[in-house]
Amino acid sequence: MRAIDHHAWTNRWRCWHPAEKLLPASGLLVLTLILPPLTTAPLVLAGMALATVRGAGVPLPTLLSVLAAPTAFLLAGIPFLAVSVDFTHGFALLPSQDGLRLALTMTIRALAAMSCLAFLILTTPVTDWVASLRRVGVPSGVVELSLLTYRLIFVFVERALTGHQAQAARLGYSRVDRSVRSLGLLAGNLFQRSLAQAHRLEIGLAARGYTGELRVLTPKRVLSRMRLVVGLGLVGLVGTAGSLLARGLS
Repeated sequence: MRAIDHHAWTNRWRCWHPAEKLLPASGLLVLTLILPPLTTAPLVLAGMALATVRGAGVPLPTLLSVLAAPTAFLLAGIPFLAVSVDFTHGFALLPSQDGLRLALTMTIRALAAMSCLAFLILTTPVTDWVASLRRVGVPSGVVELSLLTYRLIFVFVERALTGHQAQAARLGYSRVDRSVRSLGLLAGNLFQRSLAQAHRLEIGLAARGYTGELRVLTPKRVLSRMRLVVGLGLVGLVGTAGSLLARGLS
């Protein structure tokens, strides 16, 4: 979370209008859903990786760390799709060609979609989306709740790390039974602190005349037509190349 927020605020495309980054990311995401994934998804994945690393200047290890968790989840599900159960002559596990193809298709499509999301979260801070969400009609209560939740995540992560370090310094994780007990104490402490923090936040907002919407100053950014055209050109290039490759393999 810290690395994501840090690079979202410090990347080279930080000052771009959010729509200039949302347009190519959403366009490529749509391509992964409507075009053959085996030919289009690798192009989308490569395009988003180049835009994130070479364009925005986000380090490659950071991008890989963001994609690591969903990749591990997808790889864990491949055996359940690629293997079929046969009860003809008793219980037997047999490899399935259709299941393997489905697993490959699902994995590459999901990774391409995740690369689009990773591009957005690594190049655009959450606060930049607040004004855009309000313009499109999202209720202010939903926007404010999402923003406050996102900010409080960092507070609780910091407290969890501090508590874990204190417990480790007292040999709280030297044995399995101590580890279970320490994790239980840490979770209970964080739950109590979260309730206390929420109560203090409610009192502070009420004292400042909170009426359901937090007004903050947001810098005004002008849409660049050139960047929009380049983004649309990237989407069109990937879509054309994916379609041609699909026809060539069929």
